[in-house]
Amino acid sequence: MMEIYNYQSGSSPLLISIPHAGYYIPDAIKVRMTPAGRSSLDTDWYVDKLYNFVKEQNISLLHANYSRYVIDLNRPPDQTVLYPGLHNTELCPLTRFDGMPIYLLGQEPSKHEIELRLKHYWFPYHNKIKQVIDDIINQYGFAIILDAHSIKSSVPSLFKGILPDINFGTNDNKTLPIEIINLLSDVIIQNGQYSHVINGRFKGGYITRNYVNLKRNIFTLQIELSQILYMNETPPFIYDDKKALNLQAVLNKIIDVLLQQADIFKKSYK
Repeated sequence: MMEIYNYQSGSSPLLISIPHAGYYIPDAIKVRMTPAGRSSLDTDWYVDKLYNFVKEQNISLLHANYSRYVIDLNRPPDQTVLYPGLHNTELCPLTRFDGMPIYLLGQEPSKHEIELRLKHYWFPYHNKIKQVIDDIINQYGFAIILDAHSIKSSVPSLFKGILPDINFGTNDNKTLPIEIINLLSDVIIQNGQYSHVINGRFKGGYITRNYVNLKRNIFTLQIELSQILYMNETPPFIYDDKKALNLQAVLNKIIDVLLQQADIFKKSYK
């Protein structure tokens, strides 16, 4: 059986969570899916590969292996809407971003099945996040969760036009000190290669919003990358090593900024 996630333990106050780069679908679910569903098209392709460099820096890395079509690890378990008034995808999605049905007619997951998927896939991932956060807090006195994502540069059902290259989400400045947000913005501006936005279309999903706890010095940040920055956005989704190296250099600087601001993160927010 495929592991729910891969985890590398690090020795820093940072945890990188990658909930959507997995694309494995169990056979018992796959046979009930349409060809569109079996494609797992909306995967955050290669995000685990893109952040693989952090292993050399002893940064904790948690990477889910199952497709978001099985269950979306970045959605609330009670299916609360994250973006009121906008298109939202479900905990167990029924359609792709392009509107194509994921399941054959009459084969959609029941309420009971969704509860089982929560138990088997969703809760183990989130229990691991909680455990790692507690370990980091005990060791460093503060913790940072970077929730790493990517998406096609154009998804008409989710946003108009072309997405900025790098999208920082802090739930409207509720999950990260403004001083840090400004420093991250400076990294992109000084690099000069990429556009960016703070709290644009993607303000942070469940992981970013749920795990922030300023009283415990737990901070969160979502980074949503445009896939055109490091890969071919259409099948067969070829990874572009040259583009990826340029992007990794910027991601490395972002991570450096986060790790170099211990004094700010250790301030008491009580």
